[in-house]
Amino acid sequence: MIRSNFYSARMKLYVLITIVITSYLLAGCSPSQGSPAETSRVSPEAISAAVTKADELFAGNKEIEALRSAVNLLAAVRDPEKRSYDVEWRFAKMSFFLGQRLETGSEKTPVYEKGRDAGLIASRVEPDRPEGHFWYGANLGELAKLSPVTVGIRSVDDIREAMKRVIELQPDYQGASAFEALAQLEMRTRTIGGGTAERAVELLEKALEYEKENVRVLVNLAEAYLAVRKDAQARVQLEKVLKMQPHPEYVFEHQEAVERARELLKRNF
Repeated sequence: MIRSNFYSARMKLYVLITIVITSYLLAGCSPSQGSPAETSRVSPEAISAAVTKADELFAGNKEIEALRSAVNLLAAVRDPEKRSYDVEWRFAKMSFFLGQRLETGSEKTPVYEKGRDAGLIASRVEPDRPEGHFWYGANLGELAKLSPVTVGIRSVDDIREAMKRVIELQPDYQGASAFEALAQLEMRTRTIGGGTAERAVELLEKALEYEKENVRVLVNLAEAYLAVRKDAQARVQLEKVLKMQPHPEYVFEHQEAVERARELLKRNF
């Protein structure tokens, strides 16, 4: 009961924070009196406040209400007349993680769609930075999983190009996850599309050159090893995952990887 009341109070706090800050942001977005012809703009101060608070909420182990609050704060300062790179890529990133925490495809789809669109905008505002390309591809990848026929087949090339661009710009971005995304494409297009498990192994081993503590890379590498009959190497990766401590900002994702590792061990050894 104490634990339940604690989380209930925390969620109410997140909601209150969102309401207060969003009210401030909306006030900052209003056109000044005496200038009715001017296009409404979001002030730099409003953007800075939203970005700072969204980052703080995201860092708090990503409880779902905190993620909702972060996404709502950023949504309030998205200005179609003057796009902010810092707002757009963060909105794409936090939409991705919010989608991961939602239960049903009908809930996930609109969140990923908005994240995809924001990532694409960011990639066009600052094409020589990795964040927009990565979160565009990441959200599109999740939409492809939800709708493999209507979205997945059409999206393979777009996801691949986005992740290749990330690797060109910053190969270690987000724990070298662009390599992992490309490896997932290889594994999922083996029956149609020319993907190979061997190529997936190469990509994931390359990722480990940049980041050795990404549990998603390790689990996917183990699965690719199993597909190419390197069972002993697969087991090493899975057992490594079970011994690792979670990154404080990615506890939920760590738990998912551990569950996958246990399932693969149970099924194959």
